[in-house]
This record gives sequence, structure tokens and C-alpha cells, in this order.
Amino acid sequence: MFELRPNCECCDKDLPPETTDALICTFECTFCADCADKVLGGVCPNCGGNFSVRPIRPAAMLKKYPASTRRVLKAEGCAPARNAA
Repeated sequence: MFELRPNCECCDKDLPPETTDALICTFECTFCADCADKVLGGVCPNCGGNFSVRPIRPAAMLKKYPASTRRVLKAEGCAPARNAA
């Protein structure tokens, strides 16, 4: 089950569970659409993978399986990912 992280790892923008502005990679790294596109060029700086729109968890399921409250923020800031070798 996805962790549904509450913020963009790059700019710290709030990304509530119902937003359509959240993108994730296969490791659940979470970024807002602006940072994923304009800053990172569609490539995750952590793993080198691409992004997909984060699925929405229905309200009834959020009660049973709440979103994460753990904020992840890249202390060194965001830079485009280097090509994976």
C-alpha cells in the first residue's frame, strides 16, 4: 500500500491525499507536478526512474488506512537526476 507522503520532497509543498498534483516513482518518492516537470525533467533524483500520478485513496479507505504524516525533504535541495549508468 502506498505511503501517501504529505509533501513534495523538493519544495515542501503540501500534497494532501486527494490532490492530483502529486507524482511518485516506483520507490514512492513524492514530488509536486511543477517540481517533477520543471526542476527534475521527469526523472527522480533519488532513483533515476520516471514519475506517475499518485493514485487517490478514497475517503472511506483513508479512515481505515490513513496517509502518512512523515514529511520527507531533500536537505540539499533538488537537482536534476544524473543519468543512471
